[in-house]
Amino acid sequence: MASHVIPTIDLCPFITATDYPKSHVNKSSISVSKEVVKNEISKACREYGFFQVVNHGIPVELLKNSLELAKTFYGYPDEEKMKRGPGAPPQGGFKKNPEHLPDRNEFMYIFEPGSPKNVIPQNPPLFKGVLEDIFPRYRNLASLLEGIMNECLELPPNFLKEYNDSRSYDHLLSLHYLPASDFENSGKVEHEDGNILTFVLQDDVGGLEVLHNGEWIPVPPAPGTLVVNIGDTLQVLTNNRFKSATHRVVRQKGKTRNSYAFFYVLDVEKWVEPLPHFTTDIGEPPQYRGFYFKDFVQGRVHDRLNPPARLEDRFCIKHYAISTSG
Repeated sequence: MASHVIPTIDLCPFITATDYPKSHVNKSSISVSKEVVKNEISKACREYGFFQVVNHGIPVELLKNSLELAKTFYGYPDEEKMKRGPGAPPQGGFKKNPEHLPDRNEFMYIFEPGSPKNVIPQNPPLFKGVLEDIFPRYRNLASLLEGIMNECLELPPNFLKEYNDSRSYDHLLSLHYLPASDFENSGKVEHEDGNILTFVLQDDVGGLEVLHNGEWIPVPPAPGTLVVNIGDTLQVLTNNRFKSATHRVVRQKGKTRNSYAFFYVLDVEKWVEPLPHFTTDIGEPPQYRGFYFKDFVQGRVHDRLNPPARLEDRFCIKHYAISTSG
């Protein structure tokens, strides 16, 4: 049994100060100060790279509906799921992993409402409306957390917002995991996210696990709770102050799993390197070489489609790490 538990943090003090309707906040929540919440987030980002949030401002019923509609969609035959419509772009829509990949899931990319890249299914009938409603809510929450993390890191006001100033690459991923077989149970092999931060919404099946000090810690689902994890980009910018944790999804026998992952993503043309606030300004050496984010993304995509025989040979942020030996 895991000896650690991923922290759960109440965002109520920040949510009530935003434009989110107060009716979406659990009034029975124990009142805490913004400073307490900031300290909890900072500690979670430094120690785990993962935490969960409640009272985050996104209506719990909307989250529940999105999972139920996804479950209905993935229950359709492949011919229905793969309908794209005339002239539909190749970027969005339903996809299945090739057989040679270790991950046993199917998925659908969703971009911001109105994006020409979108291929949102017409069935079930309410699915499109729910996805278009929830997308900007995830984005608003990501912006809020980005601002809180900016304060946690004692960066100049709005520094991360101005650096991460393009929202063109944000996307939502709907995932459907098949039941485990007698021979393997990998839903998503161990990996780190390459972006700024990610939200994960799980159904009640579970299966998400985080690696912490050599131990796999399960992240049990709870209604209305969102998982937050730090991406490689933020780890590099902070020169390892904030952690991008390794995580995976383990499938269960006899059960399918549905989840969503919202990715808050940097512009691919951005140059990424440890910020001077965490290097030259305080006399510490950088832990990474600088790189264009698009090169990092391309390496990860190639690696995912052509997985190496050994897990330790996979392309990851360690490719840019500066060796301290010798």
